[in-house]
Amino acid sequence: MIGKFQISERAATRLAGLSRSAYRRPLNSETNADPDAALRQWLRTYAAENPRHGYRRAFHEARAQGWAVNHKKVQRLWREEGLRVPVRRRRKRRGSSTADAPAATAPNVVWAVDFQFDADEQGRPIKIATVVDEHTRECLGGLVERSITGEALKDHLDTLAVERGAPQVIRCDNGPELISQALADWAGQKVGLHYIPPGAPWRNGYVESFNSRIRDECLNINSFYSLLHARVVISDWKYDYNHHRRHSSLGYQPPAAYAAACRHTREDQPPQLT
Repeated sequence: MIGKFQISERAATRLAGLSRSAYRRPLNSETNADPDAALRQWLRTYAAENPRHGYRRAFHEARAQGWAVNHKKVQRLWREEGLRVPVRRRRKRRGSSTADAPAATAPNVVWAVDFQFDADEQGRPIKIATVVDEHTRECLGGLVERSITGEALKDHLDTLAVERGAPQVIRCDNGPELISQALADWAGQKVGLHYIPPGAPWRNGYVESFNSRIRDECLNINSFYSLLHARVVISDWKYDYNHHRRHSSLGYQPPAAYAAACRHTREDQPPQLT
């Protein structure tokens, strides 16, 4: 109609009942099977040469090399080609236990060690070392710092051991401070180290229970304006926990009162090495 009657495209498509976009669309037989095949191949080559680059960097490189394409199309083709950059997962480290943890049948048999984290009003970190006697449920440790290294933890445990006597076994997770050489050197052959399996906090249940209490009753309801303020508030809470809070598993006695009246004794023998 356009050629024979010399009418416009708009009039011809209206008379034929055909949309202008359908008229202009090329036939499948006249197009390539995949119009983006060349770009897909370029993206695969780019990803092979730059395995840690994502689609955003690939988009800017493609534009720099003359490809007329936007970032949405590059992202779609990148995903369809399975070129997602693999996430490097941090390998979980595991400490080497030197002893099996016995049943905490008396004071100073098993100490459980863990850390809690919080922040002050300026967003600066606060790290809290928690040491719990599994038999008496007493909170022994009181270390509150911006950062606690293996050396600092070793010195703190040394102070507690001088005051109360060394435990038979220390139970802990696989944190970097706890699997450090400093702690291993301090323990030596006198104190056994028992590391729970990675990803199994319930295996250190006593200290996890304590952590939930200090989090709920102290850290979540106080705002610390300085490290000194945090030390004072946390120290006061721990004193109240040891001397006034009645513990159901101790016959509703405070841990300090139970420890003072406790007549259980342990057999002072080296822990069984594993």
